[in-house]
Formats: sequence, C-alpha cells, structure tokens
Amino acid sequence: MLLGHPILFKSHCYIDGRWVHSDSARSVAVTNPADQKVIGHVPMLDQPQIVSAVDAADRAFRSWRWVPQQRRSAMLLRWHELILRHQADLAGILSLEQGKPLAESKGEIAYAASFVEWFANEAKRLAGRTIPTHIDGAHLGTVMEPVGVAALITPWNFPVAMITRKAAAAIAAGCTVVVKPAHETPFSAIALAQLAEEAGFPAGVFNVVIGEPQMAMETLVSDTRVRAVSFTGSTRVGGLVARTAAQAGTKKLALELGGNAPFIVTEDADVEQAVRVAVGAKFQTSGQDCCAANRIFVARPIYEHFVEHYSEAVKTLKVGSAFETNVDVGPLMHQAAFDATVARIDDAKARGARIVVGGKPHERGGWFYEPTVVANAEPGMRIYDEENFAPISAVCAFDTLDEVVARANDTEYGLAAYLCATRIDTIFQLVRRLDFAMISVNGVEFTGAPIPFGGMKASGLGREGGAEGFEPFIETKYFCLGNLGLPLTSAA
Repeated sequence: MLLGHPILFKSHCYIDGRWVHSDSARSVAVTNPADQKVIGHVPMLDQPQIVSAVDAADRAFRSWRWVPQQRRSAMLLRWHELILRHQADLAGILSLEQGKPLAESKGEIAYAASFVEWFANEAKRLAGRTIPTHIDGAHLGTVMEPVGVAALITPWNFPVAMITRKAAAAIAAGCTVVVKPAHETPFSAIALAQLAEEAGFPAGVFNVVIGEPQMAMETLVSDTRVRAVSFTGSTRVGGLVARTAAQAGTKKLALELGGNAPFIVTEDADVEQAVRVAVGAKFQTSGQDCCAANRIFVARPIYEHFVEHYSEAVKTLKVGSAFETNVDVGPLMHQAAFDATVARIDDAKARGARIVVGGKPHERGGWFYEPTVVANAEPGMRIYDEENFAPISAVCAFDTLDEVVARANDTEYGLAAYLCATRIDTIFQLVRRLDFAMISVNGVEFTGAPIPFGGMKASGLGREGGAEGFEPFIETKYFCLGNLGLPLTSAA
C-alpha cells in the first residue's frame, strides 16, 4: 500500500517521545483479515518497558497539567488538522489491519478527528464555579483538576476513534496518557502517535504500548500512579479491568462494554424506512459493533412484509475486501469470530429458526460470511441471546408494546436500542421504558462528539463524548478562603 506520508506505517511503540522496540526482541505478526496475509510485525514490550511508559507519563504530567488551556487546545487542533490531512493514509492503514470497507474507514477517521476538535474547544469551558457562601468572611468555589496519568485500553473494531474519543478528552483536561491498543490493530494507534509528535505534544504526554494483553493490562491498571482507566471491549474483560483497578486502590474508571441492541419496528412504522435503518444498524463494520442491532422485533401485522423487504435489501449487500469498489461487508476479524458465527447459525437452524438469506460461509472463503437474515428467532437461540459480532441478524414478531419492552429489556446489556415508529406517544413511551442508555429513533446515526456515549447495566460505567466525556479525567476540587476581611453579617 502506497502512502502519501510513508512514515505513518511504523513497527515501533512510542514512549516518552521515542520510538522503541521490545528489549527482548519479541514481536507479533499482524494480518489482514481479508486474506490472512501478514502485513507487518510490532513489538511485544516487556513489563519493565510498559512501566517506563507510566514513568514517562507521570513525569510529563507534572508540567503538562500547568500548560495553559489555550496552548493545550492549540496542540490538539493541530493534531486534528493532521488527522484530516492524512485521512486517506489513515483509512488505508485501518482497512488493511481491520478489514472494514475503505469507505467506512474514511468515515471512522473523520469521526475520530471530530473528538479531537470537540474536546480541544470544549476544554476552554471546563471551568469551576463560585459558591454562594454560608460562612462569614469566606469565599467558596471549585476548580477542575486533571486526575493524572490515564491508561486507555482500546479495541480492534474502531481502532482510531476509540483512541481519540478517550485521549482527546484526557489530554485536553491536562492528563497524560498511555494507550494500549488491541494487538490485532496496532498500526492505527502507532500512526496516531506519529501525528501527535508532529502536532508538538511534549514527550510523555501521548504514549503507545503493545504487549501480552493480560500482562499489559494488569501492569497499567495496577500501577498506583495511573489515576484513571478507560477501557472499551467485552464485558468479560471489562470485569477483569474493574477487579484489577479495585485491587490497586481507588481510581477513576470508565468502561464501555458489550451490547445486545434491540431494534423495534412498531405497527405504525414506515416499513421501507425501517428496512433501510435496520440494514445500516446491523451491517456496519460487518456487524462487529457493540451498537449493532442484534435482535429485530417487528409488530406481527407487518412482520412478514418487513422480513420480505429486509431480506431483499440484505441480498444486495456486496461482500469483499476493503479495497474493492462499493463493498458493504468485509471479513470477520479472526478465526474465533468466524467459528462463533458458524456455531450460532447452526444452533438457530437446529432450534427451528428460518434462514431467509445467507446462513453459510461466503464463497470467497477465509473469514468472510454471508450477510444473513434469520427469521422466527426466539429466546434460547444463541443468535438471540448473545452479542453477535457478525453480519447475521435475528428477526422475530411481537404482539403488544408490553411484550416487546419486556423482551427487549431481558438482557444483561443496556448500551443502544433502535426504534422505528411514527406515533409520538408510542415513541416517547418506548424511549422511557427501554433500559438502554442510548436510543435512536427512525435513524442509524446517533453517535458523535457532542453526545454522551455509554451504557447501563453490564454495558459499562461512565460516558465518553460530550461534556460528560471529561468526567473520568477530572476531579472537582473545592476551596474555602476564610478570614478575608469581608464584612461580617450582623447578629440576628
């Protein structure tokens, strides 16, 4: 792959403003999921090197926290400009290691850049307040203080945006960061480090480390100098992160975990619109998205009509590698994801589901799977009960709103939900009754830099994006200035 900025594709980690390899010379191969060919190797750092990244971030924090906000924002805006300037290169790297269609990768780069711009500007309004005093002769107020070093642990499905959404908030607030990307998609994180260096970030403010996953996580999270941990990934691993953080003492913790999103189509919905929304909500990123529509509930009077039109739309989706033209669905990320997808469809067939479209590995071979519609899905089927990181969708009918609310909420997860309806009373009732932190009505796009992204229940803690995105990285410090010589109140 030819790059306009050839040194964006690097095979080194970034610690304290230096490009480093593993002291033990250990490395891991990174493959293209479209053909399983090796695209490069990256170092697997030893534990002392990961500790050295925390050392660097801790040293840098002592000065970075006092850098005037205007200067911090200016550096972030330079980073934002560089990300957009090199959007094509970054998208190419992302598609090469992650497999998503190039058009989606370009969209992710723009999405990632938007967080940098948002937090660079929003941090200028990160102000404390004056509190009306109840103490004679005193002035009361608050200031917002950065917590310190932040460990950012990010997934492979959105390897650029999940870094910028965390890092931009932390850095804008005055924290320094150590990023641990997924070892399946490390080159995107390394490219961001190159651009951060070009943007003028001081050494130690932005660090990228790669190592054996559990060791690297435990090393970062258990270090008492790491005062904030922000993790995006599975609920199972999120539990490990939380337990490790608890054992290390009290620290800020943000967890963005799994999902099992319901998609509800009511009887009054515009069916054609619902079909378009459902296709987008399910098959973006080849279904490998924690917000993907997992369980599609359709009112019984329009159920067969919806299934017919939805299936026809899914049939038109083009499967291919990232760099082919007009591709809609790419490969699954690895063999484990492919095997799980095959097993879920086999389970659905055995339990009486109807395979309307797809339902088998794609003729291209490898980790490609046909976009699939499974009708008459029911509780007890793996495709219904489990989070499906794959281009497979489960559709079922419902009779009443009470029924669909109960079925939609019958999951440990509470991240995203979708609703297609036209009656405002129906819409508002469902928005209030669904136990999900984010609800999209009559549309696919609902995330973005200004909104608080996060989940309820087993889908996580805290929010990313929006003004709430600063919360994992700041502390509110209260002060009381007494004996200021102010006039005392008269005795009652």
